[in-house]
Amino acid sequence: MDLSTQYMGLNLKNPIVPSSSPLSHSVDSIRRLEDAGASAVVMYSLFEEQVTLESYYVDYYLTHATESYSEAQSYFPDMQSYNVGPDKYLELIRRAKESVAIPIIGSLNGISPGGWINYARLIEEAGADALELNVYYIPTDTRMTGDEVEEVYLDVLREVKGVVSIPVAMKLSPYFSSTPGMARRLAGCGADALVLFNRFYQPDFDLDTMEVTPRLVLSRSHELRLPLTWVAILYGRVPLDFAITSGVHTFGDVLKALMAGAKVAMMASELLQNGIGRIGQILHEMKEWMEKREYASVTQMIGSMSQQNVAEPMAFERANYMKMLDAYRPIN
Repeated sequence: MDLSTQYMGLNLKNPIVPSSSPLSHSVDSIRRLEDAGASAVVMYSLFEEQVTLESYYVDYYLTHATESYSEAQSYFPDMQSYNVGPDKYLELIRRAKESVAIPIIGSLNGISPGGWINYARLIEEAGADALELNVYYIPTDTRMTGDEVEEVYLDVLREVKGVVSIPVAMKLSPYFSSTPGMARRLAGCGADALVLFNRFYQPDFDLDTMEVTPRLVLSRSHELRLPLTWVAILYGRVPLDFAITSGVHTFGDVLKALMAGAKVAMMASELLQNGIGRIGQILHEMKEWMEKREYASVTQMIGSMSQQNVAEPMAFERANYMKMLDAYRPIN
């Protein structure tokens, strides 16, 4: 039984990859993920704001209060208080690479071209095997066009590809007017893979305090349908690899992701809710399912249920929408 797969040129022992989450905040946790069966790990994200904040504080404390007495023992601040995330992030990647054999995929989260992008090169130098770009962007300017929104993503990708030689994946939201067109443009700018989809953490309203508050809601299996649909449509039509994230909780979810055309299935919510040990259980259940149906390898099923390979390609389009609505009957 061969569970191995290839993602962005990386040889992986199986298709289960923990996605960017707090599970990668320490070497010990990354080691536990490897022991549980993870084939690679996507690091938690390093944010553009963290990089620019550190630069601000370094500049501030090098130039502020130049008239201070040299005897002032407390002049230099405890930088622990000012979020020196970038350096710690790079050190964590170095230590993780020394401690585990599986690939480590760095994660950068930002929206604007600029100096923070140099951290892509530093992440590569720290030993990361690949990089995931998470362009978490919510356009609120009513004058901004769809083309301008797309250029935000493309500009960041172009700059990153200009400073690294490791593979680069783009983690996208589903909110493009033409997802296939955007996928093709990203492939043309050098993206090695698309990760579908990012989950926007929409705020909520607290009716007691009358404040806008964050509400973290972990995913459920039904959320798999959206990335499943788009990967199945894009597979074989856009020349890059696909990863499905959001809604991957069971062995069935992993199998569906592969059949749609994904090379890997990424999960975080399931592991946060039910423990890292779920990876081994899911792999065991995958093997049992594959043995019963005489699959010899994961490669056999990748893309087997994509739009270009199913008997009814229109099932992914309006025909299926009409059929679903016609089949629904209200309860009397």
